[in-house]
Amino acid sequence: MSTKLRTLFSKPVDRPIDGVIKADDEESLLIELEEYVVTNEIEKNISRFLSDYNNYTNKNGIWISGFFGSGKSHLLKMLSLVLEDKNVEGQSAAEIFLKKVSHDAFLNGELERAVKIPSQSVLFNIDQKATIISKEEVDALLAVFQSVFDQTCGYYSEGYIASLERGLDERGVYENFKEEFRKYSTGGISWEDGRELAAFESDAISQAFASVTGQSESASENILDTYSKNYSVSIESFAKQVKKYIDKQDSGFRLNFFVDEVGQYIADNVKLMTNLQTIAESLNTICKGQAWIIVTAQEALDKVVGDITAKQANDFSKIMARFDIRMPLTSKNVAEVIQKRLLSKSLSSTTALQNVYQSESSNFGTLFNFSDGSVDLRNFTDEDNFIQSYPFVPYQYDLFREAIKGLSEHNAFEGKHSSVGERSMLGVFREVVMEIADLELGQLATFDLMFSGIRTALKSSVQTSIQIAEGNLGNDFAVRVLKVLFLVKYYRQFKPTLHNICVLML
Repeated sequence: MSTKLRTLFSKPVDRPIDGVIKADDEESLLIELEEYVVTNEIEKNISRFLSDYNNYTNKNGIWISGFFGSGKSHLLKMLSLVLEDKNVEGQSAAEIFLKKVSHDAFLNGELERAVKIPSQSVLFNIDQKATIISKEEVDALLAVFQSVFDQTCGYYSEGYIASLERGLDERGVYENFKEEFRKYSTGGISWEDGRELAAFESDAISQAFASVTGQSESASENILDTYSKNYSVSIESFAKQVKKYIDKQDSGFRLNFFVDEVGQYIADNVKLMTNLQTIAESLNTICKGQAWIIVTAQEALDKVVGDITAKQANDFSKIMARFDIRMPLTSKNVAEVIQKRLLSKSLSSTTALQNVYQSESSNFGTLFNFSDGSVDLRNFTDEDNFIQSYPFVPYQYDLFREAIKGLSEHNAFEGKHSSVGERSMLGVFREVVMEIADLELGQLATFDLMFSGIRTALKSSVQTSIQIAEGNLGNDFAVRVLKVLFLVKYYRQFKPTLHNICVLML
């Protein structure tokens, strides 16, 4: 009786796995926490971060970097849940995470210390929050931080309305204002609904404002317009507002900003980069270690900064000094996540895979090594590595990452930031496994199958030749070879010789 690949895995490969983690998506938090894989690399990164977090000196900026699909957003989200010790469907996020690192006494101790520090996490994707703010505006980055902070305080996301609310709150009449607004508003709507229609309820706002402040109705007329005209933001005032918020909380409280995809948002704008540094610096100076900023980026900070003039060098050195707690994620980390979360094998299948390894391992050098001066990519190293990675060959993790990077650099993807595909590597590898799940034991995933995992994220113009071939060639294998050539097209170190293409198609 033949053994199908789908029977090898400890968990069904077609179970729901969200390949793309969204910072503000709270629908599957428990599943995300339970299935999160703490790799060796992540353990080391978190240990270094927590050491600084628990023993504050003068650092409050953390830079999480990694290529497409490396798990940056997932790590950011997990840290935000764990540090706050968020209650997720009746369970402690910290307790779930602590079980994952129970074997590491040092990390376990540091994590327990960090969780005891009272904190609140403010997690957001900067691109999603900045859709209505032009990046060309001088205070674009600050405006996003201010808007998100206002919402955290319970105020409206529109700055000048939040300013009105904050002013009323500081006078101690905000709740009274809400009650008065309901009296005067059209249909007796609540303030939470009415502020979204502020332009149509300006009279009700003015009357309610006059009522609770004791200011005359004539002086309060069009009060919202007055706030709108006079509204401005500054980094110092923002930091002072954060400090006021912190002071109202428990002793030692921290407000931590977790900002996803900030690297892409600021990468091409010198002013935004320096603004990020200034925001972090001001929060550190005014809040004295009680406000941290943890961000993600596609690249390491020095690569985001790129080529700089001598005049800019000093500013950028300050940015790098402020965000000098670095947490890089590499392809090794992604491979470990894929192997543990998706490809983990059942005990019953281990013997069968051991037999395949013993039968075929002497041929692996011939089958999977690239030649003709091509880049040296990983082969199976031993039996354990074979079992963990099967039905994928280790070179496929690195080669696919480089393929994505090359396509990204040549603007092949749709979207605001072309370096961000709509799928993670985990999502793509899962699709491939599902496609070959009914093949028999001994078969491998061929590299051309990766194409379908990114196809919907590619611009139609860059895949025209493949679409034409699919409709006209009448040769499935030829189309598959074309997909392989497309994937490796921009990875210059890989030589697409006949032998090397054969390796990819095995």
